[in-house]
Amino acid sequence: MTNLRDVFADVVVVGGGPAGLTAARELLRNDVERVIVLERETECGGIPRHCLHPGYGLRDLRRPLNGPDYARRLTELAVKAGAEVRTEATATHWLPGGPGFSVTSPRGIESVHAKAVVLATGARERPRSARWVPGDRPAGIYTTGQLQQAVHLHGQKVGTRAVIVGAELVSFSAVLTLAHAGVEVVAMVTDQPRVQTYPIVPRALGLRHRFPVFTETQVVGVVSDRSAGRLTGVDLQTNSGLLHLGCDTVVFTGDWIPDHELARFGDIDMDAGSLGPVVDTSLRTSRPGVFAAGNLVHPVETADLCALDGRAVAVSVAEFLRNGPGEADVVDIVPGDGVKWIAPGIIRMGTSPPHGRFTVWPAKAQTPAWLEVRQGDSSILHRKVLDGAVPGRPVALRAGWQSAVDPAGGPVHVSVVPD
Repeated sequence: MTNLRDVFADVVVVGGGPAGLTAARELLRNDVERVIVLERETECGGIPRHCLHPGYGLRDLRRPLNGPDYARRLTELAVKAGAEVRTEATATHWLPGGPGFSVTSPRGIESVHAKAVVLATGARERPRSARWVPGDRPAGIYTTGQLQQAVHLHGQKVGTRAVIVGAELVSFSAVLTLAHAGVEVVAMVTDQPRVQTYPIVPRALGLRHRFPVFTETQVVGVVSDRSAGRLTGVDLQTNSGLLHLGCDTVVFTGDWIPDHELARFGDIDMDAGSLGPVVDTSLRTSRPGVFAAGNLVHPVETADLCALDGRAVAVSVAEFLRNGPGEADVVDIVPGDGVKWIAPGIIRMGTSPPHGRFTVWPAKAQTPAWLEVRQGDSSILHRKVLDGAVPGRPVALRAGWQSAVDPAGGPVHVSVVPD
């Protein structure tokens, strides 16, 4: 491949999922002239592309859609608004100087320059190898995304009996996919003391899908028939001792990590808890002209909330293009007891976080639990977390308390406490 040419845009959006596509559309609505979206897959839409179940689009498009229809609709809206959507286009490294990337695609290698950049590269589930589960490497082991692609995109047969590892919202998406494929779920396993998703989800699915849920349990090994190269079961460590479950399929769900490589290589400050870039309430990163949105920042929230992030970041980017970086007081937010991370992680005074809320990720299960916000010796907020706190389920912290923050009062500490 040779370098074809230099390409110039007002904004380059990296990632063609709900956050990136919505950001592109809203930027053009805010009178930004040229917006290029870079998507490394063959189609835009992100994870919803291969999620056939309904429930998408409620908060952003105000209509219920299944995943593929939602992905297509967001793509259509971005293209109709005038976004230049480039698929099979990978930003391989940052250009020296101002924001921009060297981009590899079927067009060749291009240098894409921009006045501002939106990083919307999303998040991915940790596979078995990243969870240190020992054993052979037989067929029949998936993440939710791999399962959905195998079933919905490629029509593959995946097995007959499955164990699901994890009890987050996405874990129940895996239940629906397995049901569609005619696979029996023999158990769901979580190392937490309770199911991590919203209570209505397992109750609703329980009307159609009945299986045991093993809490405070870990998968400590996979067992296979080496001659056939196929999974035959998993070993579990429960409070009562070791337990073997026979199955030919296991799905590792949740336990998300942001697709943060591009952000890291861009010399952007990273959050030690979420592993995504640190952003302020206007979604600015530490690098001037570079913004971040969606599940790159808060791994992981629902697709429609990521789309609302796209709306919010478009307003901030448009303001940056009109007025430059600008000056504003900032106050750091520090995760306290019981909190792994919080996003956004910086208050930019005079701005509010997307859709008026911060995302708090609990570090441990607590019931009952209270959210506590303090600055110095002052208590700003103390409210109960409905249904308690559990890792794997984000807690929404509404932003009304920001008005009580003193710009000169030092960092704000956010904790989840038992009382």
